[in-house]
Amino acid sequence: MIKVNLLPEEKKKKKQKPLPAFLISTLFITLIAGAILAYLVFFFSGRVSERQTTARHNEAKIAELKQKLKDVADYEKRNAVFQQRKEIIETLGRNKSVPVKILDEVSALLSPGVWLTAMDVNGYNVNLSCTAFTNADVVNYVDNLKSSKLFTDIYLQESVQAQVTGVSLYNFKLTFKVKA
Repeated sequence: MIKVNLLPEEKKKKKQKPLPAFLISTLFITLIAGAILAYLVFFFSGRVSERQTTARHNEAKIAELKQKLKDVADYEKRNAVFQQRKEIIETLGRNKSVPVKILDEVSALLSPGVWLTAMDVNGYNVNLSCTAFTNADVVNYVDNLKSSKLFTDIYLQESVQAQVTGVSLYNFKLTFKVKA
């Protein structure tokens, strides 16, 4: 007779072979290496972004400092122009009375019989054109100028006798310097 077994058969479970140790260790090492690499990627990308931010900040600061340097250079340039103008104004202020003093001294030293026809003041150099009745008047006037404390280097350039409406006159030219 045929035997039919209606009961389910118990299948024997096969024992699973254990995973080889090298496979487990390789998988574990791979996971650890992946974790380390992920950490390093995030760490270094953070540092790179931090350095880029610092570089942008430094570039902005450099641009700001360059603008400040430009402003300082402009200020120094304007200050130099101002100082130069101030110096010119002060020099003009000091020298504004010099032509008055020169004219006052020249007219005070005029001896009788001498008159001034032209005066040219160029800095500290003075050119005079005068007319006198006699040669002695010319000499007296030159001596008066030489005795002045305001003038130096008095030089008689020329003395020419001329007839004007029947009268004999001496036209002469002088140069001298004003003491500073």
